[in-house]
Amino acid sequence: MKKTSLVFSLVREQSVFMTVVISVLTFMAVLAFGISLSIGSGVIRWNNQWDKYATVQVIDSNKSETVKKVFENNRDKIESVREISNSEMERIMKPWISGGAKLKNYLPQMFELKLKKSEHMDYMRNEISKSGKFLTHTSALEKSISVGWKIFLITMFILMLIMVSIGVCVSYISRNIAMLHKHELEILNQVGASDDFIAKQMQIIVGKISINAGLIGFVAAAPILALILSVAHSARTGLLAMMTLSSGNWIALMILPLAIVILSIYITKKTTLKILSGN
Repeated sequence: MKKTSLVFSLVREQSVFMTVVISVLTFMAVLAFGISLSIGSGVIRWNNQWDKYATVQVIDSNKSETVKKVFENNRDKIESVREISNSEMERIMKPWISGGAKLKNYLPQMFELKLKKSEHMDYMRNEISKSGKFLTHTSALEKSISVGWKIFLITMFILMLIMVSIGVCVSYISRNIAMLHKHELEILNQVGASDDFIAKQMQIIVGKISINAGLIGFVAAAPILALILSVAHSARTGLLAMMTLSSGNWIALMILPLAIVILSIYITKKTTLKILSGN
């Protein structure tokens, strides 16, 4: 017969149960971690994208030329200026304001301004505020960015709960396995096997199961995560459209199942040694 380093092994039911539990928890952990990383990246990209943008609103048409003159005098600070047409504003405002032709009478003259440096924001605000309303995109999106960070923290908290759940489940399963194989453990003790040797046997068993379960969980979660990002990008605007995972993020996601395997092996050793010392 082929020699093996294992003195005992799990029965099929034990292996299947443990594989399913760790696979499901790994699947949830990868999803939670992936979503938190994509939201965090999205918030950072979104914030960096709009820190040079501002909208200028001119309510009094008589001051329109004054605002345009400010633009001309500060070409060295401005990268681009775009006047938002009435038809574009009507299309934006139509879902909230009805009235068709009457709507034109209430629309301000609006300009989208992009500066060369975000440091020029305060200066341009002071220059334009005399004739119009200056609204930075960052301040306008402040609540959305705050919501994004809150979602990031919530998903990280969920990830932490999942990792704790994995630890509790592995500890509970390892304890049950040790109790079910109590007779084998007693025999090993009687023939002079050390506690570390017995714990290593348990670690090898749980390690193999955790590796298989981690691969299953990651392979199942990766396409779901990719689908979530695809659906988010279809929004085209807003924070959802900014959600993304870089190559570094994907590497971090791949490391997560490995971290779960290491955690499972460590908890198995601690649990097994605790049971053996109690005997």
